[in-house]
Amino acid sequence: MDFAPVLDGFGVVLEPTNLLYCLIGVVIGMLIGVLPGLGPAATIAILLPVTFGIEPVTAIIMLAGIFYGAQYGGTITSVLLRLPGEASSVVTVFDGHALARQGRAGTALGIAAVGSFIGGTVSIIALTLVAPVVASFALDFGPPEYTALALLGILLVATVSSGGRLKAVVAACIGLLLATVGRDSFTGAERFTFDNLSLADGLDFVPIAMGLFGLGEILYNLEERHRAVQAPTMVANVWPSRADLREASGAIGRGSVLGFVLGILPGGGATLSSLAAYALEKRRSKNPERFGKGAIEGVAAPETANNAAATSSFIPLLTLGIPANATMAVIFGALLIQGVSPGPQLVSQEPELFWGVVNSMYIGNILLLIMSIPLVGLFVKILRVRATILAPVTVLITLVGVYTVNNDVFDIVLVIVFGALGYLMKKFGFDPGPLVLAFVLGSLLEDSLRRSLLIFDGDATGFFTRPIAGTLLVVFLLVALLPPIRAALTSRRATSHPDTAPHDNKELV
Repeated sequence: MDFAPVLDGFGVVLEPTNLLYCLIGVVIGMLIGVLPGLGPAATIAILLPVTFGIEPVTAIIMLAGIFYGAQYGGTITSVLLRLPGEASSVVTVFDGHALARQGRAGTALGIAAVGSFIGGTVSIIALTLVAPVVASFALDFGPPEYTALALLGILLVATVSSGGRLKAVVAACIGLLLATVGRDSFTGAERFTFDNLSLADGLDFVPIAMGLFGLGEILYNLEERHRAVQAPTMVANVWPSRADLREASGAIGRGSVLGFVLGILPGGGATLSSLAAYALEKRRSKNPERFGKGAIEGVAAPETANNAAATSSFIPLLTLGIPANATMAVIFGALLIQGVSPGPQLVSQEPELFWGVVNSMYIGNILLLIMSIPLVGLFVKILRVRATILAPVTVLITLVGVYTVNNDVFDIVLVIVFGALGYLMKKFGFDPGPLVLAFVLGSLLEDSLRRSLLIFDGDATGFFTRPIAGTLLVVFLLVALLPPIRAALTSRRATSHPDTAPHDNKELV
């Protein structure tokens, strides 16, 4: 591996402008992590118009900082207020708040900060070593391989979505349908435009993302109205003792590895990683009854894993051009807006951008470690600002921002339409993530599929004559067929052994 571009990447990061935007990114990330409901995907979507006047590498450094900064921000309210600011911090509530009630809130926040830093740093080092290998491997990808990869990515996100599996598949199908709006890139025929010239070039990603994640989240959270919680007045004994660090060291190590691996997988991401890490620690513990009552490992494992996953999810985005989760889909859109095409060629053609973004994560993690505890009091005060004040300001920024992209009133209409759709999806248990991801991958999937069929003279079995494409499609079929097979086996077992059916079902859950 040639380390010269890696070192050049540090030169890019250490430019004053990039350092400033890295700092801005992690501070905004921590802030929106603290505010319940407004996640990184929504924030990045709202800030997309701001990135237009910024250099591509600077813009992506800031957006990346928002993403991994949000993972720690959600920890603060999880520990102090029993109110997860981020979905990935839900598990931290169990033991983090229990420690706070015991007067050890500082210990919980300190362990979370150390675990987040170590998990993120380990993941960045692994990303530095793995990403170029993945990119060189992906140079062998052609239309058939991208077809199989896009299909697998959409399916994996649907199967691990926070909503029901069927609802996630429905959302993904809607996303694929929306991706077909506009002129056919092969024939020039107009599809689903309804003779509207504004739809002739297809739907723009920005109003869709800003509507579903920005406006939709705001409307839903206003209805839910989080209950008021009294925040603790002080946090003492910030840094954990040596005994606490020794007790948490195994959980931090396992969380780093598990988070890195699950973050790479489409649909994995920080939330799944934190849940898996917590479950692993509880299962391997000699005293699992401690969990939920203030176990240090119950804070260290999920906080380490979610930061490791947040970093490793950049690997499929930057090297394959495949976003692993909803936030990566929004960052993917930001790259395209900047004229940068993520994929295997990015490492060789845009080394300053690639290594600048990767190396900025080292700086960002250090900044998070330094700032995490001193800013706790400030972030808790922000929670006292009423949602009725924050929401209208955010909506106004969203609408003005989307208008500035193309100076087109039709984009405002689209934001309102997709905001209403996002609100309804959240209300009825549909995760908007699969819709956005399917929309982003829809064009790639359609173009690659049609090119592949031209290569194979219309013979779909040709996909299995290509080793990589065939392997990916076999994995796709296994993932698609596994749930119904498992359900059929469970039903058969329940029928054969009715006396043990309740026990078996409980075990499966």
